Amino acid sequence: MLQSLKRLLVGEPKATAEAPHERLSNPVALAVLSSDALSSVAYATEEILLVLVLAGAAALTWTSAIAGAIALLYVIVTASYRQTIQAYPTGGGAYSVSKDNLGIRAGLVAGSALLIDYVLTVSVSVAAGVAAITSAFPDLYEHRVILGVVTVAAIAVVNLRGVRESGRLFAIPTYLFIVSFLGLIVLGLGRVLYGEAPIAPALAPPAVVPTAAVAAVTPLLILRAFSSGCVALTGVEAISNGVLVFRKPEAENAKQTMAWMAAIMLTFFIGITFLARQYEILPREGETVVSQLARTIVGTGLFYYVVQAATALILLLAANTSFADFPRLSSLLAADRFLPRQFVNRGDRLVFSNGIIILAFLASSLLVLFGGDTHALIPLYAVGVFISFTLSQGGMVLHHFHLREPGWRRGALINGTGALTTGIVLAVIAGTKFVHGAWMVVITIPILVAMFTAINRHYRQVGEQLRIKHFAVPDKVTHAVLLLVSDVHMGVLNALNYARAISPAVEAVYVSLDEEATKQMRLRWGLWSGGVPLVVLDSPYRSVVQPLIEYVDKIQAERGVDFVTIVLPEFVPARWWHTLLHNQTAFWIRANFLFRKWTVVINVRFHLET
Repeated sequence: MLQSLKRLLVGEPKATAEAPHERLSNPVALAVLSSDALSSVAYATEEILLVLVLAGAAALTWTSAIAGAIALLYVIVTASYRQTIQAYPTGGGAYSVSKDNLGIRAGLVAGSALLIDYVLTVSVSVAAGVAAITSAFPDLYEHRVILGVVTVAAIAVVNLRGVRESGRLFAIPTYLFIVSFLGLIVLGLGRVLYGEAPIAPALAPPAVVPTAAVAAVTPLLILRAFSSGCVALTGVEAISNGVLVFRKPEAENAKQTMAWMAAIMLTFFIGITFLARQYEILPREGETVVSQLARTIVGTGLFYYVVQAATALILLLAANTSFADFPRLSSLLAADRFLPRQFVNRGDRLVFSNGIIILAFLASSLLVLFGGDTHALIPLYAVGVFISFTLSQGGMVLHHFHLREPGWRRGALINGTGALTTGIVLAVIAGTKFVHGAWMVVITIPILVAMFTAINRHYRQVGEQLRIKHFAVPDKVTHAVLLLVSDVHMGVLNALNYARAISPAVEAVYVSLDEEATKQMRLRWGLWSGGVPLVVLDSPYRSVVQPLIEYVDKIQAERGVDFVTIVLPEFVPARWWHTLLHNQTAFWIRANFLFRKWTVVINVRFHLET
C-alpha cells in the first residue's frame, strides 16, 4: 500500500543513465534557482519601511538612500559570485570555497550558515506567500499556519518527483510574477509621470505603527532599516551552489542566468521602493505593502488579483530554491563525512530525497513554532546569508592569490570588495538584529559545527576500526544455538528445522510465565521436537527478555563459546494492519540484543496466508 502511494505521489523510478537528461535550460533554471531572490521583492521594501516609520513620516525620506545602498551591495555580491562560478564550476558555493581556501572549520561554518538560511528561506517564503493570500482573502488569516505547512508538503512532493519535472512546473508562475510586476511598475510610473498618483487610502485594519514619531532618526535606526532591507540579497548564492543543474557549458550558463536574475531583481526592488514612496504606502497589519500598492495603482479589479496571485506563487515557490540547494549541500557535507551518509544517496527520481524530506520537516516546524509570522522569522534570516557571503568571498581572494590565474588581480579585487562589504553588513546585521532573534542563529551555527565534527569523528573511528590491520583465520569458531519458543506451532517447527541446519546441538528455550502453561508446553514439545532439549527459564516478574539475557550471559561465561546464536520464530501477517493485533516480542528481543557483542539474532519468518 505504501509503495503504491509513493508511486502515485512521486512517480516511477528513473535509471541512473537518465541523469544527464535532467539538466535544465537557462530559462527553466532561472525559475528554479532565482525564485528565492526574486521573491524578496515582495517584502524587502516593507521591512525597510517597518523600521523607518518608527521615527515618523519624516524618516521615510531615508528610504531611497537605503534602497540605493542595498542595490549597490547587490551588484557587488552578484559580481563576486560570478567569479565563484568561474572558479568552482562543479558547484558547492560558500561551503566548497571556504573549505578549500580557509580550512575545514570555516567551511563548516559556511555550510551551517547556508543550511540554516535554506530552512529559513522555506519558512519565510511560505509565510510571506500565505500573507499575500490572506491579504486578498482576510477570512483565511487565522488558518495561516495550516496553509503554510500544507504548502511546504506540496512543494516537497513536487521536488521528490525530480528536478526537471519541478522546474517545468515552477517556470510558469515565476514568469507570471515577472510579467505582472513589470506591468505594475510600468503602470505605477506612468501614473506618477502624468501626475495621477493617488495617495493610498487608509483602510482598516490600521497601520502597524502611527506616523507620529515613537523613535528618533539616529544612525542606529538607519542601520537597522538597512539591515532589514538586506533580506533582498537572500538567494543570490543559489545559482553558484547549483551549477551542475545547468546544461553544458555549465559555468557559462550559470553566469548568464545570474546576470539575468540580478537585472530583474534590481529593477523590481528599486521600482517597488520608488513607487511606495510616491504613493505614500505605509506598513499595515493584515495587508502587505505590495497589496496596498497594487490596490492603489489599479484598484481591486482583475489585475490586482493577478498581482496578488503571482506574488503569492513566487513567494511560495521561493521555497523551491532551497529544495534544490539544501539537499545538494547536504550531499556534499555527507560525502565529506560531516552528515549521515544517507544524504549522499539519490532517490528513485534522481534527487536527494532524504535532504528534501528533512528540509520540509524543519521548515514546517519553524512555521508552527513562530505562528506563520513573516516579521517574526525575518530577523533570523539575513545573518546566515551574510556569514556565507563573507566567508565565500574571503576564500575566493585567497584562491586568486594561490593560483594567480590570468586576470587574478581583477578577480581578487572584485572578491575582496565583496568580502569587505558583506563583512561590514554582517557586523551591522548582527549588531542591530541580535536581540530581535538573530542570537538564535548565532548560537545554532556553533552547535551545528560541533555536530558535524562529532559525525566526522565517528566515521573516522569506524573507518579505523574496520581497517584490516591483521587477520588470522581461526581453526574453529564455536557457537551455541538457542531456539526461543513460546508454543508449538508451524512457525516454531519451521524455525526448528533451520536451527538444526545451523548446528546439531540446538537448545530450545522457553520462558515460563505460568506454571500450567509450562506443563502443557513440556508435553507438546516432547511430542513434536524430535528430541531437541527444552530449557525452561523462570520469570517471576513476567519478563521474556531479562531471563533470556541472563541465560546468554551464563552460556558465554561457562562454555566459552565464540558466539551465541538466537533463532527467533516470527510469523508475518498477510495484511499490514494485522500486525497491530499481535505483540512484538521478537522486535523487543532484537532491540535488547542489538548492542551486545558476540550475540547473533536470526529471524526465521513464517508467512501467513489471507
